Amino acid sequence: MARPVVGIIGNHYLINDQYPAHAGGTMNAEAVSLVTGALPLIIPTDPDLLDIAELMEVCDGFLFTGGRPNVHPEEYGEPETLAHGEFDRDRDRVALPLIRALVDRGQPFLGVCRGFQEVNVAMGGSLYPEIRDLPGRSNHRMPPDGTLEEKFELRHAVTFTPDGPFARLMGTTEVMTNTLHGQGIKVPGDRIVLDGHAPDGTPEAIYVRGAPGFTLSVQWHPEWNAAADPVSRPLFEAFGQACRAWSQGQTTPLRASA
Repeated sequence: MARPVVGIIGNHYLINDQYPAHAGGTMNAEAVSLVTGALPLIIPTDPDLLDIAELMEVCDGFLFTGGRPNVHPEEYGEPETLAHGEFDRDRDRVALPLIRALVDRGQPFLGVCRGFQEVNVAMGGSLYPEIRDLPGRSNHRMPPDGTLEEKFELRHAVTFTPDGPFARLMGTTEVMTNTLHGQGIKVPGDRIVLDGHAPDGTPEAIYVRGAPGFTLSVQWHPEWNAAADPVSRPLFEAFGQACRAWSQGQTTPLRASA
């Protein structure tokens, strides 16, 4: 049986400040192939190159990855400031309408870091430009120095809602995760359920209430060591099950908290 196809929504970069390229990150493709059990397909995030409806017919599920560019604050009705950092407006124009269409259709997706933030914005929510500047919040940004292992090391706990989708999936209400983000959810979007938080109150795990399909999204980076990590592996495996079900004409709605 053919593997389901997962479209990887990555970012638009300039290599050496001059050569444009679309990239999704090696770890994302490895997690999709080795743990999700799907065929990874990197999607060029340029609205002039693709049609959302056609894209949804080609892929069974989608992974919305992290990346340095942030969602432009115009997408949630706020002015741009220096604190908002870099942007990728073409990705905004692909990812946000695609997420809304996937929610409506029940087609599975997994949001990671920026992808987690995109899901919130797509559903009408907003973001803080810099979490570490908020009173009582920790610095969630990637350590500036060190090896990849040190940058992706487990740095804080995430506590899930008892009997929520994440707690049931992980078999526990608390896990340890890495943290490599600057922004975070300010106002949850319509139907966005905050199902997990860091110790400082920062939202870390969400899903879309009442959606007919798989909509789990996380603020951390589960693609790191996905095959061996006890938190990452069940997340990507559950996503893979949802993608295989979709490829066979079935949806996999989440059961919310009891």
